[in-house]
Amino acid sequence: MRLQDHLTRAPRPFDPARGQEALAALPDLSPPLRDLVSGAAACSPYLAGLIGQEAAWLPQALEDTDAAMRDVLIPPEGDMDAIKPALRRAKRRVALLAGLADLGGAWTLEQVTGALSDLADMACETALRAAIAHQVQRGKLPDTDPGLFVLAMGKMGAGELNYSSDIDLICLFDETRHAPADHALIRKACVRAVQDMSSALSDLTGDGYVFRTDLRLRPDPAVTPVVLSTGAAMRYYESLGRTWERAAYIKARPCAGDVVAGKRFLSDLRPFVWRRHLDFAAVQDAHNMRLAIRQHKGTGGPITLHGHNMKLGRGGIREIEFFTQTRQLISGGRDPDLRVRGTCDGLDRLADKGWIEPGVAAALGDHYRFARTVEHRVQMMRDAQTHTLPATDEEFDRLAAMMDTDRAQLEGELIERLSAVHTETEGFFAPSSTGPAPSQVEIEPSMRARWRSYPALRSERGAALFERIEPVLLSQLGAAGKPHEALAAFDSFLAGLPAGVQLFSLFEANPQLIDLLVDIVSTSPALARYLSRNASVLDAVIGGSFFADWPGRATLEADAQARMEAETDYEARLDAIRAWAKDWHFRIGVHHLRALSSADEAGAQYADLASAALGALWPVVQAQFAQRHGPPPGRGAVILGMGSLGAGVLTPHSDLDVIVIYDPGSDEYSDGKKPLPVRTYYARLTQAMITAITAQTAQGRLYEADMRLRPSGNQGPVATSWASFQGYQQNEAWLWEHLALVRASVIAGPDDLGSDIARLRREVLSRPRDMAKVMTELSEMRARIASAKAPTSLWDAKIGPGRMQDIELFSQTGTLLFDGAPRDVAGGLLGCVAAGLISDAEAQALGENYAMLWRVQMAARLLSTAPVRPEDVGSRGAAVLMRSTGATDMDEAEAMLETAHKASSDIIEAGIARASSRTDAP
Repeated sequence: MRLQDHLTRAPRPFDPARGQEALAALPDLSPPLRDLVSGAAACSPYLAGLIGQEAAWLPQALEDTDAAMRDVLIPPEGDMDAIKPALRRAKRRVALLAGLADLGGAWTLEQVTGALSDLADMACETALRAAIAHQVQRGKLPDTDPGLFVLAMGKMGAGELNYSSDIDLICLFDETRHAPADHALIRKACVRAVQDMSSALSDLTGDGYVFRTDLRLRPDPAVTPVVLSTGAAMRYYESLGRTWERAAYIKARPCAGDVVAGKRFLSDLRPFVWRRHLDFAAVQDAHNMRLAIRQHKGTGGPITLHGHNMKLGRGGIREIEFFTQTRQLISGGRDPDLRVRGTCDGLDRLADKGWIEPGVAAALGDHYRFARTVEHRVQMMRDAQTHTLPATDEEFDRLAAMMDTDRAQLEGELIERLSAVHTETEGFFAPSSTGPAPSQVEIEPSMRARWRSYPALRSERGAALFERIEPVLLSQLGAAGKPHEALAAFDSFLAGLPAGVQLFSLFEANPQLIDLLVDIVSTSPALARYLSRNASVLDAVIGGSFFADWPGRATLEADAQARMEAETDYEARLDAIRAWAKDWHFRIGVHHLRALSSADEAGAQYADLASAALGALWPVVQAQFAQRHGPPPGRGAVILGMGSLGAGVLTPHSDLDVIVIYDPGSDEYSDGKKPLPVRTYYARLTQAMITAITAQTAQGRLYEADMRLRPSGNQGPVATSWASFQGYQQNEAWLWEHLALVRASVIAGPDDLGSDIARLRREVLSRPRDMAKVMTELSEMRARIASAKAPTSLWDAKIGPGRMQDIELFSQTGTLLFDGAPRDVAGGLLGCVAAGLISDAEAQALGENYAMLWRVQMAARLLSTAPVRPEDVGSRGAAVLMRSTGATDMDEAEAMLETAHKASSDIIEAGIARASSRTDAP
C-alpha cells in the first residue's frame, strides 16, 4: 500500500519549527506526505525523534507499507546480544509507520493495534527462543522445546495493543512432558528463560526498549514464581479462580513457545471461563471490581477533562470493555459464537445474538474507537504509558492539533461521549429503580424467618441478592388471583431450591422472569419442583428463541448433536444432552401452561424432543462403544419406539418404551481391539445406550426407559436380531404384541434396516384375522387390566373402562381387523368402523372423548407427577384442569368426565358384543 494514496487527514502543526526540522531530513517527500510528517513531528516530540532516526528507511517504507511491515516483522536470528538491538529497531519502525498511518487516517484502529500486536508476538517468540537456547547451552534444559508457552493477555491477547502499551503475559510449562523428578529443575530453568525474555524486551538500552512486560496476571503473583506448571495453574483456577480472572481469559491466546500446549491448556480451562448456565452473578462481581478500581486509582469522580483517565475514568475504555466482557461471560457458556477476543467484535456478536440492542452496540463501538484514538494520541506525544488527558490548556491544544480540530470542539465531543458511555454502562451494572413502591402480599414473620434457613439463602451473597429482588417478587405474588395461595406455593419452591446466587442474579437482571416464576409456582407444583431442581432452564427463556415457533425434530436433533460435539469427552456429552433436553422440556411445559400450545401440540413436541434426543445420542454411544469393540457389525441396529413414543405423543413424565433390533448380516464377530460375538456386542451396546439414557449424572437423567415390550419381555435378550424379530412377529407373537406393534415406529438407526422393519410391521398388521378370536382376546385383556389396576380418581384419564387406554386398545384392534397401519387413535377407530364394530357416529364420539381425556391427562401431568386431585393443585391449577375439559366450573368438568367414561365404555362393549353376535351367527 502506498501511504499517500490513502491519506484522509493530517495533524495541524503545533510546533512548526520542529516540523520543519523533520522535513529537512526527508527532502524528497510528496506534498501530502510532507503535510503528514511535518504535522506529526510538530505535535509529537517522540515521532519527531523517530523520524530523525529512521530517515534513511522511511521514504521507501511509505511507498509500500505492506512490504515494510512484512520485512520488519521477520524474526531476527542470533543470540540474546544480537536480537536485542534488532528488536528495538523493529519497534521503532513499527511505531513510526503505525503512528503516521494512524495520524493520516490511512489505517483503521484495528490495523494500528493489529500491527503493534503482531510486533509483540514476534518479539516475544524471538526473545523466548533465544532465552531457551541459552538455557539449553548451559545444560539446564534438555532440549529447545521444554513445553514452555506464553499466553498473551489483555489487549495483546485481543490484538488491540495500545500505542505505548505494556504487554500482559502469563507463562506456564507443561509438566507432563517431563519426568516428575525433573519438574523442579525444569521449572527453575523455565523461570530463568522467562526472566531473560522479559529483560530482553523491557530493558532500556541506547536503542530504546521493545515492550514493558507485566507478568502479574498469573495465579497468586505475590507468592508464585513467574512460571507455573499447567497442573498447578489449573488447580488454582478450579478452586480459587475469580470472576476477573475469568474475564481476563476471554482475551487469552498463546503467542510464543509451545503454542500447541498453550491451546490445549486454554481448551482445558474453558469450563472455568465459560459457565454452562447464564452467569448473571458475574454482573455484580464486575461491578464490585469497577468500584474497587475507582477507589484504588481515584478515578471515580465526575468527568472533568483536564487529567481525566481515558482508560479507568468515568465513561472510559475500561467501562466499555467491562460491559462487553461481562455480557460475554453471562452468555458465552451457552453460545460459543460470543467467545471472541476483540471488544468491538464482542459488541457486534452480542448484538447479532440479541443480547444487546444493535444501536447500543454501534454506539459503544463508535465511542470505543474514538476513546482509543484519543488514548493513542496522548501516548504518541512522548511514548508515555499514560491514559490521562492533558492537565494544561497548552497540552490540550497540542492534543487537539494532533486530531486536527480545535480544543473547544474536542472538549465538547469528549464530554458528550464520556457521559454517554457512563450512562449506558452504569445502567447495566447498577440499575436504578424508579416509580412508586409496588403493593406487596403480606407475609407472616414466621415464614420470612423460615426463608432465611433455606439452602438458597444461607450464604451471605444469596441473602443479599434475595433482599434486593424481594420487593418485586412480593409485588408479583400480591398481583396473583389468590396471593396467599401463591405465596405458599412460592415458599415450597424456595424450600426446594439448593442454591440461590445464580438464580437471584438472573431475576435481578431480568425482572420479567419473576412474573413467569409466580405463574409457574402458583399453577403447576410439578413444573415448580422441576424448576427448583433445574433453575438453569430459565436461561433459555431469555436466550432469544424461547417463544419462537417449534423447530421440529430434524432441527432439534441437529442442535443436540452440535451441543454434544462441542464437548471433548463422553461424560461431558451425556451431561450436555441432558442440559439441552431440560431447556426444551421446560419450554414445552411453559408454552402448554400459558396456553401458547394445545395439549396435542405439546404431546407431539415432547415426542419430537425424545426422538431427537435418542437420534442424536445413539451415534455417540455407538462411537464410544466402537473404540474398544469396533463399529457395529452387519447393517447395525435401530431403536424402535413403542407405545406413546412410537405414536408420537408423550406426556411431560412419560417413560420411553423402546426395542433395539440389529442385523449382523453374515458377521459373527465385531472388528475391534476387543472383538465380541455379534449377539454379545449388540446386547452390551444396547445396555450402554440404556445407561446413557437413564444414568443419573450431574445433570440428572435424560429419560426413564422401558424395554419390556421386546420379544419374550424381561426374559429375552435386551437386543433382538432382525431374523429373530421377523420370526417372532410372524409366528409366535401374542395378540397384545401385535396391538403394541400398531404404534411402533423407527426412531434411530440405519435407514435400510428401518425400512425393512416398517415393511414387516405393515405386513403383520395387514394379515387376515379371525374376528372372534381377536374380540375374545381383547375382552380378556380388558378384564386383566381392570383387575390389575383401578383408576385412582375421576381425574385419572388413562386407566379404567372407557378411558384412554381402553379406547387405545379398541382402536388398535380396529387397525388389526382392517387392512391398514395408522398409529393414531382416530385412524384405528376408522378401522373399527370399516370392520363393522361401530358406527361413524360412535367413532366420532369415541374420538371426541379420547381428545378430551388426552387434554385432561396432559394437564394433570403438567400439574403433578402424582395422580392429580383438584383440591391439591390450588385455584390456578384447577382452572387448568377445567380448561382441559372446556367446562366453566369443577362440577361441570367432573360431570363431563363421568359422561365420557361411561359413554366410551358402552360404545366399546357394544362393539365387542356386536362382533360376537356376527361371528356366532350361522
